[in-house]
Amino acid sequence: MIRVSEILTAGTWEGPPADTIMLERDDRHRRRAVMTGAGGLSFLLDQPSAVTLHHGDGLKLEDGRIVEVLAAPEDLVEIEADDMGHLVKIAWHLGNRHLPTQLMGTTLRIRRDHVIEDMVARLGGRLTPLQAPFDPEGGAYGHGQTHGHDHPHDHGHSHGHSHHHGHSHDH
Repeated sequence: MIRVSEILTAGTWEGPPADTIMLERDDRHRRRAVMTGAGGLSFLLDQPSAVTLHHGDGLKLEDGRIVEVLAAPEDLVEIEADDMGHLVKIAWHLGNRHLPTQLMGTTLRIRRDHVIEDMVARLGGRLTPLQAPFDPEGGAYGHGQTHGHDHPHDHGHSHGHSHHHGHSHDH
């Protein structure tokens, strides 16, 4: 099977792609996976460590062809606030819950979750549901999936177990 030899950052490659592959956010964070493009081209992504692929990245194959990564639309909610102070407070609460959050300048985007949406509304946020590609902030540890330890952090509601991260989980 043909392998990916290099990942080219969006905007750094030219020409038409040999194929495209549309992936949701979780499927764009991989170390090793057999993938099949929309046109049927199968290939192997095999990296030394997990990578996060972004919309527009190019997967350069061993034979020089490029497969373009497309971020699939997902069920999201866009969050607005009266001012930056309120938006920062909402962002802090989302971060405290380890929620993947896309920073859009004067708005935030998160995946749909009625519990979190209720919390945001109580904090004064205005919510607009939408379908769009999701490309959350990478975080201090290099990506948005895990935080330097071995379990995912995609909790969107309260949980009664301990994680031992050196900070509390008061939900």
